[in-house]
Amino acid sequence: MRITKLLIGFAASALVAFSAPTMAQTQFINILTGGQSGVYYPLGVALAQLYGEEIPNARATAQVTKASAENMNLLQAGRGELAWSLADSVADAWEGNEEAGFTKKLDKLRGVSRTYNNYIQIVANADSGITSLEDLKGKRISVGAARSGTELNARAIFKAAGISYDDFSKVEYLPFGESVELMKNRQIDATLQSAGLGVSSIRDLANSIDIEIIPVPKEVVEAVGSLAYLPATIPADTYEGQAEDIPTAAIPNFLVTHADVPDELVYEMTKIFYENLDALQSTHNVIKTVDINNALEGMPVPVHPGAEKYYKEHGVSQD
Repeated sequence: MRITKLLIGFAASALVAFSAPTMAQTQFINILTGGQSGVYYPLGVALAQLYGEEIPNARATAQVTKASAENMNLLQAGRGELAWSLADSVADAWEGNEEAGFTKKLDKLRGVSRTYNNYIQIVANADSGITSLEDLKGKRISVGAARSGTELNARAIFKAAGISYDDFSKVEYLPFGESVELMKNRQIDATLQSAGLGVSSIRDLANSIDIEIIPVPKEVVEAVGSLAYLPATIPADTYEGQAEDIPTAAIPNFLVTHADVPDELVYEMTKIFYENLDALQSTHNVIKTVDINNALEGMPVPVHPGAEKYYKEHGVSQD
C-alpha cells in the first residue's frame, strides 16, 4: 500500500514536472487587425507568421475585427496582445472620449510603434457627377463600420467641410469590401475609406468601374483641428484611371499593446517587426514608409517598456 501511494505520488509529480514547462512556454499572440479587404489584416497575418516562426513556442493568430476603435477596447479587455489602430482612435481611447465610443479611459494601452500613414480616400462612381466634397450632398455613401477608425475619420473630415450625415440621401456603415460591392452594383454613389495607399478594395473597384477620387483640400484638413490629421497627396496612378495627384488627409497608424503583456514578449515582437520590414513590404508596400527613427513620434499613449528597451538599443528616444 505504501509503495502504491509512493508510485502514484511520483507519477503525479512527474506529470506536473513534464507538463508545467510546456504550458509555461506556450505564448499566445493574438494580433487585432481589421476587415479582410483592408491593409491591417494582411499585415497582421504576415506578422503572425513571423512571430510563430521566430518566437519559441508562440501560437500567433491574426483576428478580423472592425479595426481601430474595437481593437483598443479588445486590448483593454486583455483579448489581444498587439493591435493596429489610427492615431486619433488611440488618443480618443486613452482620453476616454465618449463621442468616439469610449465610455471610459482605456488606461492599459501601451505603445509599440508608429508605422505607416492612412490616407482618406473618398471614391465616387464616375457616372455620379461627384467631383468635390460639396457634390456629395444628396448622394448615397458608405463611411465604414460604425465607430470604426474609418467612420470616425469620416465624421471629422465631413464636419471640417461643413457637411453632416443628414446631408446625404443615404448613409451605409459597411467595411471596405462590402462598400465596394455596393458601388459596383450602383447601390451607393461613393465610399470613404481610410487606409494605406493602394488598398486592395479600391484597386478592385477601380478595375471594375470608372471612379473619381474626391480631393480633400488642405484647408479642410487643417479645419479638423487635430495634430493627427496631416495634409497629404494620393499620387497619380495609385489606382487605375487616376491620372492626377489628389490632395487629401493622412493619419498615422500605430501598433499598440497593453500593460499586462510581458516586457520580453513586446521586446521580441518589436524586434521581429523591424528586422523583417522587407518581408512585410512584400505583403503590402505601405511598409516601405516605416522608419524606426519615427517609431515614437506622436505616440498617444505611454510606450511599453519592452518596446522602449528595443529603441534604446538603437538610439531612438521620445522627444
